[in-house]
Amino acid sequence: MAKRLIKSDSTDYRKTVLSNGLRVVTEKIPSVRSITLGVWIDVGSRNESKDVNGVSHLIEHMLFKGTKKRTSKDIAASLESIGGSINAFTSKEQTCYLARILDEHLEEAVDVLSDITCNATLTPNNLKREKKVVCEEIVESLETPSDHIHELFAQTYWGDNAIGRPILGELDNISALPRAKMVKYIKNNYKAESVVIAASGSVSHNKLVKLVKEKFDFPDGKAEQFETARREKEQSVVLTANKNNQIHLCLGYPGVHYTSQDKLTALAIHVSLGGGMSSTLFQKIREEKGLAYTVFTYLDIYRDAGVFGAYLATDKKNLKAAVDISLKQIENMKKKRLTEDALDKVKAQLKGQLTLGMESTSSRMNRLARNEIMLGTYNPLKKTLKDIDKITTSDILSLSNSLFDRSKLALAVLGPVGKDDLNHVI
Repeated sequence: MAKRLIKSDSTDYRKTVLSNGLRVVTEKIPSVRSITLGVWIDVGSRNESKDVNGVSHLIEHMLFKGTKKRTSKDIAASLESIGGSINAFTSKEQTCYLARILDEHLEEAVDVLSDITCNATLTPNNLKREKKVVCEEIVESLETPSDHIHELFAQTYWGDNAIGRPILGELDNISALPRAKMVKYIKNNYKAESVVIAASGSVSHNKLVKLVKEKFDFPDGKAEQFETARREKEQSVVLTANKNNQIHLCLGYPGVHYTSQDKLTALAIHVSLGGGMSSTLFQKIREEKGLAYTVFTYLDIYRDAGVFGAYLATDKKNLKAAVDISLKQIENMKKKRLTEDALDKVKAQLKGQLTLGMESTSSRMNRLARNEIMLGTYNPLKKTLKDIDKITTSDILSLSNSLFDRSKLALAVLGPVGKDDLNHVI
């Protein structure tokens, strides 16, 4: 059983690897009374084959439906009754079950989280009922254009690659998914070496390790390997017509992966271009021209790949102008060096956002777990802030020229749009 201790950012970081490979990482924050505890399974929708797409998210739902000793109501009330909360989420690459409690209730939280992740009964009746719930969630997403466009863009960008498939899955897939395949998926992926238990707040590392050893019982081994992220086409466009008045659009270029040394520079470009109300795209498209209510950029950052994307919503008459301005400002990042004053403001914004986010035990727990899963180590906030200060205008210019290759642009549009409306883009 290996241990590691680092003191940084007024916190104590500790890591223990159990004999079966399960990792426990904690970050003690003396100034708080709460703990956010997460059980991270290093498996998400990109681990799924096409025939079981959506199973990771369905499992996330099903683990709350009952265990050998708790009903779904018992699970819901277990931590709420002591002022805490329990929740979960599924992403492309991980599934996380989390609880937020007062430090005095750590044992209860570990007991509940271990019970649902290791002892769920997954009864046929519960599965039938929960499939209906997930299908309603899928329908809601499909009928929310600002959500649906991001799924369309992922499919446009990645094609048939697993990373481009929807986290929620498809209606027909979920409805027809046999219980046996779900059980097999858990058996093949919920394994000790692919589990990280992370906690941030008023937590005793030794106490948590003791509880984890007592309560959790994941089988030995690692989750199944995922499909390498790969685009089928370097340039792609998909237009999806509907009867709404508004047009929703995502465009994007190849981005950076999680271990890239350019990750912070990419975040700085995002902040400058579309990371807030003071960003270039917001000012040019909304404030100066009034062409859209919502416009922003975003980064999807995965283990082995990434996407630098932009989103906007507008109407048909303003579509061409809004897209033209977006592309022009993106191209300007390749041609015009940011002034030192502009870069200083970007750095201040980026550092402020990161620092404010770290005041939440939930955010700290998420960061702690992701760094362990993706990097296998702890990344102190102070080091990240120092690395941001090292970004230069030359770094911004160089990475912009590397990222924003027009021949690799992907574009997805949802709304009353025809083939001729965006011929000029590609």
